[in-house]
Order: sequence, then C-alpha cells, then structure tokens
Amino acid sequence: MDEFRLFPPQASPVAQQLDWLFFALSAITIFFCAVVFLPIIFFSVKYRRGSQVDRSHPRTESMLIESGWTLVPLLIAIGLFSWGAVLYFHMERPPRDALQVQVVGKQWMWKLQHAEGKREINELHVPAGRTVALTMTSQDVIHSFFIPAFRTKQDVVPGKYTGEWFKPTLPGEYHLFCAEYCGTNHSRMIGRVVVMEPIDYEKWLNTGEPGEATALAGERLFRDRGCSGCHGLNSKFHAPPLENMYGRSRPLATGETVAADERYLRDSILLPGKEIAAGYENIMPSYAGQLSEEEIMQLIAYLKSIGGSSTGKVGPTEPPSSSGK
Repeated sequence: MDEFRLFPPQASPVAQQLDWLFFALSAITIFFCAVVFLPIIFFSVKYRRGSQVDRSHPRTESMLIESGWTLVPLLIAIGLFSWGAVLYFHMERPPRDALQVQVVGKQWMWKLQHAEGKREINELHVPAGRTVALTMTSQDVIHSFFIPAFRTKQDVVPGKYTGEWFKPTLPGEYHLFCAEYCGTNHSRMIGRVVVMEPIDYEKWLNTGEPGEATALAGERLFRDRGCSGCHGLNSKFHAPPLENMYGRSRPLATGETVAADERYLRDSILLPGKEIAAGYENIMPSYAGQLSEEEIMQLIAYLKSIGGSSTGKVGPTEPPSSSGK
C-alpha cells in the first residue's frame, strides 16, 4: 500500500474508465498546446529582429481552414462532454444488490458500520467482486471520502446524506483519505480499505465481538424511543403508518409530493414540522439533539427494512385513506 506509484493502482472497473478519460483529456490538451505554442516558437525564431526573411503580408482566405478550426474543437468538446456525462451517470447510480455500509465522518476519524453490525474506525473491510454502497454523513464539518485506487471521492456533509459506491476487483490494502480540509489534524484523517477474498471476508465478519445488525438496532431504538407508540397499528394517536413507505411518493399537507427517501426520513425525525404529511397534524416532537448520527442511521435502516423497497427508486403510489408521511 505504501509503494510509490505515479498513478494509484486500478482496483475497480470505474478506475480504468476514469483513467482513459483522464489520458484522453491530457492528450488533447497536449495536442492543442503544441498546435498553438510550437508555431509561436517557430515564428519567433524565424522572424526575429535582423533575420533575412520575407515580411510581406499576402492576403489569403480559406473557408476550409476557418470552418475547420471552429468545428473540429467543437466536436471534440462535445465528444468529451458526452463521454464524461455517461461515466458520471454510471458512477451516480449504484447497483441494487450492493452491500450497505454506513459512514460517519468526524474530526478526525471515519466511523463505519456494516449492515450486519460490524463496526470499524478508519478501516473498511470489503469482499472482492462485490459492489459496496456507502451512506455517509458528517458529525461536525465537511469531509470528503476518497479512495484513490477506486477513483471514488464524495463530500460528506453535516445535516444530509451523500452516497458513494465501488466494486473492488483486486484483493489488497488501499489508502483512504479525507480530501477536504477539515481542521487542524486533517492530515491525520487517513485509513485503509482492505479488499478480501469473499470467503475470507465472511470469516472476518464472524470474528471478534458480534455486533447488532443495523436494522435490528434501529428496531430497538424505534421501540425504546416511543416511536412504536404513535406509529404502531393499534396506536391511539393519529400518526402515519411507516410500513411500505420507503422509496415511494408521499403527499404533503401543502399539496406537494415528496420522495420518501433517506433525506425525507432524516428530516421527519429531526424536523417533523418541515414537511407535514397530508391528512395529519404536526404533533410529532423533534428528536434533534437526542439521537446521535449513528442512531439516526440505524432508525432509517429499520424504516427501509419495513418500507417495502430496497432500491430507493421513487415511484407513484396510491395514498392511503388518510394520506401520511
């Protein structure tokens, strides 16, 4: 992992695609620099003061040249933009069968938890050949989760969730950095990603102190914090049911429709008066300052597990008899 390299190893399929785009941009940049600066150098020498050369200015016109130096760079720019856009949309759409890992950044460490309950600090163990999707937030300031070998980097922002995914292909250890200056000890906010063979990864998951699965921890919090008393089926309070909710469209009291995604669930927990569900009153208390970032993510994991959608895609749904959050 500490071997000096001009370029980081290509340890994911996206890494090779991004490198090809980078090399193409570099080659085109070098080409146009040569087209511009080599003639400048040549003519500067040829027409230097005192040289015996023809300095007349014959008038020449060529539509081919005029259209060429306009259309060719335009087509190249459109091609590069299309190439980059296709790659960008591919990187922003994680596959459906990804392993889920929750990440919380804080000054100055990374706290990670696997869906099975295994916790890590400044280390992330993953199996080779499997897609890994990260759900990330920050406890204090803006951080940036950067794995050079996978060519993935995503800002980690307080108060919201961001996502990142990768599919490691080569077993080994790779650098993990914070790529956003986050305070005095920013340079120490480093770690490693350990890519293991699938059988070794399963053994690693079952070693050490067993942790509580994220969704199960969220279910326990759901009961301990009194959420089930209002959102349960037999509750005397008029609160929205939460089953089969995640990943669907939810009508609001304002007449608008919102996607019931992770952002919506987080805001409903911390800012319940922000988006009132249609057919319900604003009677839910705020849990801001009462739950840690890890607990909020556990609650959301539980709500996703009973939400009836694992893909996160938002689609239309018929509102219940009393439309809700």
